[in-house]
Amino acid sequence: MSTTGHHWWEAERRRTTAVQDGASGVGLVFVVVGVLGFLPGITQDFSNMTFSGTDSEAHLLGVFQVSVLHNLVHLVFGVLGLFMAWTVRTARWYLIGGGVLYLLLGMYGFPVGDEHAGNFLPANTADDWLHLGLGLLMIALGLLLHAKLPKESEARGEGDFGETNRGAAR
Repeated sequence: MSTTGHHWWEAERRRTTAVQDGASGVGLVFVVVGVLGFLPGITQDFSNMTFSGTDSEAHLLGVFQVSVLHNLVHLVFGVLGLFMAWTVRTARWYLIGGGVLYLLLGMYGFPVGDEHAGNFLPANTADDWLHLGLGLLMIALGLLLHAKLPKESEARGEGDFGETNRGAAR
């Protein structure tokens, strides 16, 4: 038996906060979307995908215009979210900062339009609305999910929830 009262066969779990779980969930969704963007069949007109720009005719789920760059951005942003979810502070930064970036990307897309050279990702109107919605959702998650962690005694079933956890960064 260890000095903490745990038996050697009891695995030590890493406990997370709601904001960390939110960042992990958002990051995982972005990774999945990035991978799906590279799968023929799920991405219609896959053979007409370009690296970037408005020439890409590929559409994820037949709706959202994608390119290689667009899919890579989703993958990188998703992996970044999974890493930033490791601590409370960086998870909140990821959700709020990433949400602001996605809001700006959505607002950028409307005046630029689908065929303008400035539409480098590319993104169509459906993408623009999705980016706005994702931005608002991420900001809301970052602001509304709090960082309340159980005390060590609560993990063993002995007490109320507290504000700290061993090793948790704030």
